[in-house]
Amino acid sequence: MKSIFDTVSFDCSRNVTKSYSTSFSAAVKMLAPSIRQDIYNIYGFVRFADEIVDTFHDYNKEQLFEMFEKDLANALENKISLNPVLNSFQHTVNQYNIPQTMIAAFMKSMRLDLHKTVYQTYDEYSEYIYGSADVVGLMCLKVFVNGDDKKFNELEHSAMRLGSAFQKVNFLRDLKADYEDLNRTYFPNTDLSKLDEQSKNEIIKEIEADFQAGFDGILKLPLEAKFGVYTAYVYYKKLLSKLKKTPSMEIKNTRIRVPDYEKFGLLARCYVNYRLNLL
Repeated sequence: MKSIFDTVSFDCSRNVTKSYSTSFSAAVKMLAPSIRQDIYNIYGFVRFADEIVDTFHDYNKEQLFEMFEKDLANALENKISLNPVLNSFQHTVNQYNIPQTMIAAFMKSMRLDLHKTVYQTYDEYSEYIYGSADVVGLMCLKVFVNGDDKKFNELEHSAMRLGSAFQKVNFLRDLKADYEDLNRTYFPNTDLSKLDEQSKNEIIKEIEADFQAGFDGILKLPLEAKFGVYTAYVYYKKLLSKLKKTPSMEIKNTRIRVPDYEKFGLLARCYVNYRLNLL
């Protein structure tokens, strides 16, 4: 039965999320059960595409990406795929009418990671972030508003800014790996081999502005989504705070993280703030 295959596919997307990101997985658990699985489905798709371009160095990544892209197109057209992650994703795409333009923008940015290593202009940088992060936030927003186009339009800008903030924090946190292992430089007009405090603080100022715009949207989210998105927001804000306090030289040489015990403390405070209606 197709329903059994769908259940297996959903389990796969959920396991992908839990295996690759304990922090994001914890935030998804704070969403209402009615929308939780669809966010797993989106994350599984995004993660698999990202893994191809970032991780599979011993294989022909371009060939793998083209196969994945072809399988994606078939899944969306036929509403089924023997790749369980793509089968899950097409279910959510069709359930919430996620536009093909969002998916195409995401795949375009992922394809850039196969060859492009330097983003010299702000326009290039912005286009990459739109595809790699902003549209992911918009896909999730489609789920959160459950077909309410008026609500989607109201929150679209905030969702994009929050997606940008998350991605830029990831860039700063993963600066060492991106620069040394993948030879990538995402931040324009910044020599990462000579990253100083001024350059770091300019990047952080930009991220903080994104966070503020994103938070304004969180306050207006439906109840089913608000606590989960707020939890992710608090975690990334904490990570940014750590990066802000870390000397630029150390950021270049190590990966800054939030320890598990701090994550649990953050989660507890998020819950208290949410229950006391302090958002």
